[in-house]
Amino acid sequence: MKAEYAALVRRSLLLSSAPEPVVNTMLDEARVRNFSRGATIFLQGERASAIYLVADGWVKLYRIAPNGAEAVVGVFTKGSSFGEAVAFRHDTYPVAAEAVTDCTLIRIEADSFLRQIRDNPEVAIAVLASTFVHLHSLVAQIEQLKAQTGAQRVAEFLLELAPCESGACEVTLPYDKVLIAGRLGMKPESLSRAFGRLKDHGVVIRQNVAQISDIAQLRDYVEEDPALAWSR
Repeated sequence: MKAEYAALVRRSLLLSSAPEPVVNTMLDEARVRNFSRGATIFLQGERASAIYLVADGWVKLYRIAPNGAEAVVGVFTKGSSFGEAVAFRHDTYPVAAEAVTDCTLIRIEADSFLRQIRDNPEVAIAVLASTFVHLHSLVAQIEQLKAQTGAQRVAEFLLELAPCESGACEVTLPYDKVLIAGRLGMKPESLSRAFGRLKDHGVVIRQNVAQISDIAQLRDYVEEDPALAWSR
């Protein structure tokens, strides 16, 4: 495993607070997997046996409704993990996972992780923290759909991905903007209009890069009363 991938695993929510021997064991047993754009990582209803950490690229989780419509449940990029809760129960995946771009994933077998939890109970705390982050993300998505304008939802999505805490920043987006629209509960044309509105708040989209002039300004817009935002 490349040194940069090992460092990513060490910084992840799953293992950042775990004892060093545990992290070393998990790194020894983890495997790096490469997926081409459009490749299936796992299917909805498939038995869960592993946890995945994104080392590079983009992954989407989605469900197929009875009418055949696709609902994007989440999108993940470098440093994010997914599949923890169901893998630890050896349950079936409630969603499918697909590589949105060529991507590199670090696969950790659930049985290996469970063995470490039994031997080192403090590892369970990291698992709870990771699960809480996913739950919080889903709650935030519901809140966004109910209480924010489309442009505010897009702005918050950009802030979640931004590698900077302040000042100017650039965010790399997947080329498939339909993915972002699906994640935010919007139509592609609504997403385009939202990007247009964000120009007034210092955001310029150039191909698959969002250039943010001031993180603080964008954050203020996200936290603005939606009634004011709607009136613009």
